[in-house]
Amino acid sequence: MLKYFSADWVFPVSSPPIKNGVVAITPDGEIKEVLAEKDWVNLDLDIIKYKGAIVPGFVNTHCHLELSHMLDQIPERTGLVEFVQHIIKSRQGDAEQIDLALRKADQQMFDNGIIAVGDISNQISSKKVKETSKIYYHTFIEALGFNPERADAVLEHLKEIKKDFKPLPSTIVPHAPYTVSPKLFELIRQEAEKSNSFISVHNQETSDENAFFESKTGGFLKLYKFLGMDITFFDPTNKTSLKTWLPYIKKQKTLLVHNTVTNKADIEFAKRSNPDLYWCLCPQANLYIENALPDVDLLMDEGLKITLGTDSLASNHHLNILSEMLTLQKYKQVPFEKLLNWATINGAEFLELDQQMGTIEAGKKPGLNLIQLSADFTIESVRVERLI
Repeated sequence: MLKYFSADWVFPVSSPPIKNGVVAITPDGEIKEVLAEKDWVNLDLDIIKYKGAIVPGFVNTHCHLELSHMLDQIPERTGLVEFVQHIIKSRQGDAEQIDLALRKADQQMFDNGIIAVGDISNQISSKKVKETSKIYYHTFIEALGFNPERADAVLEHLKEIKKDFKPLPSTIVPHAPYTVSPKLFELIRQEAEKSNSFISVHNQETSDENAFFESKTGGFLKLYKFLGMDITFFDPTNKTSLKTWLPYIKKQKTLLVHNTVTNKADIEFAKRSNPDLYWCLCPQANLYIENALPDVDLLMDEGLKITLGTDSLASNHHLNILSEMLTLQKYKQVPFEKLLNWATINGAEFLELDQQMGTIEAGKKPGLNLIQLSADFTIESVRVERLI
């Protein structure tokens, strides 16, 4: 038996918003049809009516679930270099407490209307939660190995973690250009090509990253010293970080995460280098760590495929995509419908889930969220009510 949900507005994403629209849902959550008011007003339907707007379930393309036990443990606005040092010093903990934090974070995302997640993992600790979660997870198993002599050993270790994650979907990916050698980038690309997998990589989260590659200066020298790493083998490329590492990936479908200091020349280079790029924004994490935001107007003007992420509870107070949307609407005045595309279909497309979710269309199972908007489509609250 079908259920009929209606609200002041229905945003299918695949088509313009429908005032007083109705969504017909089968018992297993599949969209049967979407009706405009003129199509249902004279029908004898048992409609459940809500105040607000119905939107598809959200897609979080960048999260670190396994850091959930670090909520409120790291001071804000220290900059990335100090933040990374805090992560290294604090990520270990009591196994039961870590597991409980993982489960709470997973439930929080579900309650906040998130239906799918691209999740970064360095170990197997999140598998149990993901196996029983109501959320779809694609795990990005993260490589760290800046010394090229360690590249083969690092990859073999990650292959074992990938085996351990089976049958859950996973991909081996680079952490960031300042932690992955060119040789390891090449090995990761080869693995991705074998399985036709997509890749995620942290990109240009701080100006220190560009300084390191351009002239071997900046805060990352302090980080390598903290790690006890001898980087005498590294010669600066006299290029920005993105211009240095992106050619290693070649044409593989790739998600660039953060992009806080990415400029127009970087973007033009990226477009020429790889036509299958997605650009993930995690604005609350950017404010938490660097107290800065990407040039969102530039990213929009360049017509890039943008997705949204929450990053981790080590760098954010909540795992809530609607909250990320509100931050971008508040600080960057991004129109709601554009934000909704970033939060739904673009993320679903990157994770190759767009045949199942991302839009409210017949035959899909995107989940339905109820949110509150003003008359001019300004987000009024970060509270999400899951309808299905």
